[in-house]
Amino acid sequence: MAHSDMDVDHTAHGQSMGLLRVLGPAHVWALGVGIVLVGEYMGWNFAVGKGGAYAALIACWFAGILYSCVAMIDSEVTSTVAAAGGQYTQAKHIIGPLMAFNVGLYLVFAYTMLEAGNAITLGFLVDTVAGMTGHEGGLDQRPFIVLAIMFLAWLNYRGVLATLTFNLVITAIAFVAIITIFLATSPLLGAGEMLHKDLMSGQASLPYGWLGILAAMHFGLWYYLGIEGTTQAAEEVRSPARSLPFGTLAGIMTLLIAATLTWYVCSGLMPWEFLGDGVNGAVAPLFSAAQISGSSALVWLLGIGTLFATLASANGCINDASRAWFSMGRDHYLPAWFGAVHPVYRTPYRAIIFLVPIALIFALGAPLDQVITFSILSGLLGYTFMPINMIMFRKKWPLDTIKRGYEHPLHPLPAISLMALCSVTYFAVFLGYGTQLIAMIGFYIVVSLWFHFWRYRFVKRADQFTMPWPRPRGY
Repeated sequence: MAHSDMDVDHTAHGQSMGLLRVLGPAHVWALGVGIVLVGEYMGWNFAVGKGGAYAALIACWFAGILYSCVAMIDSEVTSTVAAAGGQYTQAKHIIGPLMAFNVGLYLVFAYTMLEAGNAITLGFLVDTVAGMTGHEGGLDQRPFIVLAIMFLAWLNYRGVLATLTFNLVITAIAFVAIITIFLATSPLLGAGEMLHKDLMSGQASLPYGWLGILAAMHFGLWYYLGIEGTTQAAEEVRSPARSLPFGTLAGIMTLLIAATLTWYVCSGLMPWEFLGDGVNGAVAPLFSAAQISGSSALVWLLGIGTLFATLASANGCINDASRAWFSMGRDHYLPAWFGAVHPVYRTPYRAIIFLVPIALIFALGAPLDQVITFSILSGLLGYTFMPINMIMFRKKWPLDTIKRGYEHPLHPLPAISLMALCSVTYFAVFLGYGTQLIAMIGFYIVVSLWFHFWRYRFVKRADQFTMPWPRPRGY
């Protein structure tokens, strides 16, 4: 019984085939930014409701520091551990199986929940546009949610090059839309006066005081959540040592600009109370800002931008979640059936198909803020692992022992900063969603026990160290 899962026919499951190395730096940028840019189009404004507009801006910048540390650490480790699975594969090589199993689950749930949030936003956008064009009574959003997830799953099934080339184009358009609305509404080009000065008056500046800034950190992460997804393409990039650091670091710089411009436009055009209500107020804040501007051209541009941002993000999420699930199947952390590569398209097709109904369940049955929180918490648990991973990586393999594609500066300062910011964010989440935080940690403890007492028997630990480095103890 204990050997039934390990003695699987590798040829039948496609494990004799590898994933295709067809991606360049622009595809890595499109994967990272494409997943995250939707955070500028929806979700971040819950931070305004938690602490006010200025609290959301401060949270935006502190979250930017957190994710800059993530990007630097990821760029070094993943350009060296260049295999599908990203942080899961890093944990497997550097720390051990139990950590790797948990990190793999963090990745899958962070991306699958983000995909569900994108689908919810897409359904809202279709319903809103239908109302603008004269359709009364509202549309049933569910068919559009299902069709979007199914179409993007099919696109991922057919091949990674077409998937991420599609992401490159639509992500670029969504980013240009943010630049355009900033220029069109900013006083730089003689547009109408923004309302930022009203935020400085009395209670409006920080309506909930300094505690509101802390609470806003929860949704401040949404500006950047998913940039670490660039690591999932490591096994499909032509030159990992060059493409992964370039694409990841260029991606975080793009997002820092987009996040700041988004805050400037939205907080300057909308009252903070409306902007901070992401359910009954500004569900898609940039689109709402375009409506308030009075320009029909901006309304259509930002409508297209919101649509493209949600599609690009959901598309990248399917790509990344399936790679993590596939990698765990290939290593027998999950049933080996999931570790199959399609004989024609060379994609992890079974992992892609398996995760579709999970995304649909949450997209069709959960509120947007709950879905976003599930994604943020899963991502946050993954970021908490990264400082430990980085310190152990440098300790086990110092700079002069193995070749790295990128060496991040000022070590261990980024790792320490990341750990401190993660700790602050846990407290911020606990303030508003303490029950969900405790429930999720309980869930991950239960599945860890399942892995330790049942699944670990199928893991061939000695076969998993695949890097051409000196082997650490335990392998």
